[in-house]
Amino acid sequence: MEEIDFKTLTPYAKNFTGLTEVHEALLVEVGPMLKPSLGEVTERFYSTLRSIDKTAPFIEGRLESLKQTHRKWLEGLFTGPFDESYAQSMYHVGQVHVKVHLPVEFMSGGMSLINDELIALVCKTFSDYPDRITALLKAINAVTGFSLLIMQQSYQSSSLSAELDRFLAITGMSRSLFNNLAGAYHN
Repeated sequence: MEEIDFKTLTPYAKNFTGLTEVHEALLVEVGPMLKPSLGEVTERFYSTLRSIDKTAPFIEGRLESLKQTHRKWLEGLFTGPFDESYAQSMYHVGQVHVKVHLPVEFMSGGMSLINDELIALVCKTFSDYPDRITALLKAINAVTGFSLLIMQQSYQSSSLSAELDRFLAITGMSRSLFNNLAGAYHN
């Protein structure tokens, strides 16, 4: 299985999603103003998920636990830091989604639902400061995009691992032999 290099992945994902130090500082700055309403964001998010038939098997019997985890993650969006440790935790979340066979499109769709709720919250909270709204929405888009990009790496790694397992089964080659060959080729 491929070892994830978070030292490389983290700045790549930040660059790709536009998550800058200015965005990070802004998110942390407004966190105290938004955190009291994040429970409502979580409630509306899961209310929407419950209305989608295909999501039922993934939330059934675990709703309260999922809400707690989701709320904690939302608070982390306004706490930071968005470093290698954060990337590792997002990758782990992706791995959990892979293990429960959550379709990858649910993650993208879910992030859209979350962004919709955060947009409404930001517009309500900062209605008297339109310039602040624009900057904050860009920061939220960047941090949720960063989180999603990292989580989706788990799907890619899982897919590659599954393909390798199929190859090894077909050829009868052991994983040790494959790793030795791959290492020799790489060097």
